[in-house]
Amino acid sequence: MTTPVTTCKRPESVLVVVSHQQREILLLERCHPEGFWQSITGSLEWDEQPIEAAKRELYEETGIHTESLTDCHKTFQFPIHPEWKKFYADDVSSNTEHVFMLDMSTRPEVTLNQKEHVRYKWLDREMAAAKVFSWTNREVIENLTEYLKLVETTI
Repeated sequence: MTTPVTTCKRPESVLVVVSHQQREILLLERCHPEGFWQSITGSLEWDEQPIEAAKRELYEETGIHTESLTDCHKTFQFPIHPEWKKFYADDVSSNTEHVFMLDMSTRPEVTLNQKEHVRYKWLDREMAAAKVFSWTNREVIENLTEYLKLVETTI
């Protein structure tokens, strides 16, 4: 993909769901808007592949470095929320989100990016699914086991 001459965000992002033994989910609370809980998310840079963005965002938002992210080979398409529309080109109305997972045997130490998030929590899957703002984030958390089984059969 060639890099366009623009200051607008690329309408493509990643969602990285981090779990501890598939039982607990790591959620981050954004600085703005207050009370907005989510898994790790972020936009792709114009010259980035989704896996590169997922690793970068995971590290930038939590301090967790890994080479073993699971690409779920799943994308969601959703309309861009009105309060974030100003960051995109005028003719852009939707975003494509690529889903990744990281299941860990132990809870890693989390170092938040204080410019983006104010706190984090490990919650059981049901509580995490109920707390997240995004329907795509909720979908992945609620169906975590099925997503991982699907990935295992495609490897």
